[in-house]
Amino acid sequence: MRYFVRFSYNGASFHGWQKQPNAISVQQAMEEGFSTLLKAPIVLTAAGRTDTGVHARCMVAHFDYPANVPQNFTFLLNQYFDTAIAFQQVYEVPRLAHARFDALSRTYQYHVSLTKDPFRYPYHYYLKGALDVDKMNKAAQMLLQFEDFECFSKVHTDVKTFLCKIDFAAWESHQNELIFTIRADRFLRNMVRAIVGTLIEIGQGKRPLESLAETIASKDRSQAGFSVPAQGLYLTDIVYPENYKPA
Repeated sequence: MRYFVRFSYNGASFHGWQKQPNAISVQQAMEEGFSTLLKAPIVLTAAGRTDTGVHARCMVAHFDYPANVPQNFTFLLNQYFDTAIAFQQVYEVPRLAHARFDALSRTYQYHVSLTKDPFRYPYHYYLKGALDVDKMNKAAQMLLQFEDFECFSKVHTDVKTFLCKIDFAAWESHQNELIFTIRADRFLRNMVRAIVGTLIEIGQGKRPLESLAETIASKDRSQAGFSVPAQGLYLTDIVYPENYKPA
C-alpha cells in the first residue's frame, strides 16, 4: 500500500531534505522515526529537495507499507517528533502515485524584512535601502514569458532539462515586509533564490528591467543576480490530481 504524508518543518536545524553523510536531514530524521513507529524499514520520497535552512509550510512525501497504518498515526508522529517537524495528514493513495513526479505545481514564498527586527531575522532576509517594488513586479511578470531557466540554476546540477512553466510570480507588501510568491510545475536547484536576488537587484536599480530577457537568454548563472539567503524561503503548497486527495 502506498501512503502520502503531508507535513511541515522548520529548516533551520536541518541540512536540507535529502539524506547525506555526516549531517542531519529531514529525510533521515523522518525515516528513522517512521521505521521505529511502524516496526519496518521505511523509505520516504518527497515532492522536492529543499536546501539547508529552507523551510516547508507544506511538504508531501510518499512511502510504502504492507498494511494499514494505525488510525491515529498522524497523532503518533506528532508525539514522536519534536516541534521542528509537524504532521497534518497520512492517507492512502493509488499504488503508483508519486510525490515528486505527479505533482502538478509547487508554490514557494520568499520573505524580505525592510526593518531590522530580531524576531523576524531567523525567518526573513533583512534588506536595507529602498526598493522599486513596481519594477520588481514588472520583472516578475516577464518570467511567465519564458521556459528555459538555466541561468537561475545551480551549476553542475544533475537534471535532464532546464524547462519550467511558471504561471504566477508577484511581490506583495505587508507592514515593512515584502513577500514574493512564485508557482510553477517544477523548480531547478537554487532557482527561486536566484530569481529573488535578480529581481531585488532590479528593484535596487543595479540592473535595468530590460536586461532580464537577456539574462535568461544567456543561460549563464553568472549573468543572473545573487542568491538570497536560505532562511527567507518557504515551500508553501503542492498540488496533485484530484484522485490523490484523502477520502
